[in-house]
Amino acid sequence: MKLAETSDLNHARLPISPPAPGLTRVAEGGCLPNAFYTDASIFEEEKKRVFSPNWSCIGFGKEIPQAGDAKPVTFLGIPLLLLRDRTGCIRVFQNVCRHRGMILVDEPANFRGVIRCPYHSWCYSLDGELKTTPHLGGPGRNDHPAVTKSELGLYEVRSTVWMDLIFVNLSGDAPGFETATKTLTERWSEFEGQRVYHGGPESSFSLTVKSNWKLAIENYCESYHLPWIHPGLNSYSRLEDHYNIIEEGQFSGQGTTVYNPKLDDSGRSFAHFRNLPEKWSTCAEYIALYPNVLLGIHKDHFYAILLDPLSHDRTLERVEIYYTSPEMTEAPWQDLRQRNSEMWKGIFIEDIGVVEGMQRGRHAPDFDGGTLSPVMDSATHAFHAWVASQYSGYQA
Repeated sequence: MKLAETSDLNHARLPISPPAPGLTRVAEGGCLPNAFYTDASIFEEEKKRVFSPNWSCIGFGKEIPQAGDAKPVTFLGIPLLLLRDRTGCIRVFQNVCRHRGMILVDEPANFRGVIRCPYHSWCYSLDGELKTTPHLGGPGRNDHPAVTKSELGLYEVRSTVWMDLIFVNLSGDAPGFETATKTLTERWSEFEGQRVYHGGPESSFSLTVKSNWKLAIENYCESYHLPWIHPGLNSYSRLEDHYNIIEEGQFSGQGTTVYNPKLDDSGRSFAHFRNLPEKWSTCAEYIALYPNVLLGIHKDHFYAILLDPLSHDRTLERVEIYYTSPEMTEAPWQDLRQRNSEMWKGIFIEDIGVVEGMQRGRHAPDFDGGTLSPVMDSATHAFHAWVASQYSGYQA
């Protein structure tokens, strides 16, 4: 769980409109109004208020494992480039040439030398520096006194890597990642410094959900729905075996006290994280780290779900599962990894119907947010309060 944060960078802030209506009800224990799920203009506002000023997850280190590896991603409509430099450090750049704004990299690739723009062949190092500008000053003249190459490197986005998750702060002015996640890393301090290893192709899958990204978080935060939506899971990890987890302004979710996986009739099980306290022999925790990543930590594996908001009513869920040692990623354990992945995929698919049903329900004119249980929905309310707090003029 080592942190590696790049230097702070300054970025222009987009103009922010007045606060959306209906937020005062959240401070009184109510819900976000329907428009926060159905209005495309509020989704555009969220890009500026919720995602840009905070640490948002955009990818995974395992996607660019080798020095020189680069992968283009689009996050909230912004073209970005994940890049592992010559030292092995992961960096994130805006994926555009400084000349005419051409997309630099269209497909994942490994660059042994420079990154060349396909339009006019301007070339950049893996550090983002502009190196060559062919014919800039006319045929055969590669420089011009009016153009200073040292000032025209790629736009770098403030980024950090934690548990193999790549986070960015698009605005460039959020508190440091260590500060922003201090309470979570303290809560999971037993796992600090322990490496995780991706389980390979069978430990990676994606689900597209026809709903607003916030509903995916709200559903994940609570265990209230277990008896009806996850009857199989509830048969051994019952509603009464769960507890709420709330850290105002950072994360919320739920945990179980009876985690005891049985993936193999022979009794095989994955290796555990080292030196865990006794409580983790049966506990597991499921946390939404605001704004857009869902985490599950267990004694024997860790998973992350990156929520990629494609629009106000469509979300891509990217699921990646990690294990505690390189041995767990090898061939003798492939069958167990496959069963573990199928188990989680089945559970997450069970959630799709209710999340999409809630999205459709947000179009009912007489329904506007709903009624929360003060006990069973407290983690969801904490998330609502955090979203509302991102709007200037709102006090939770």
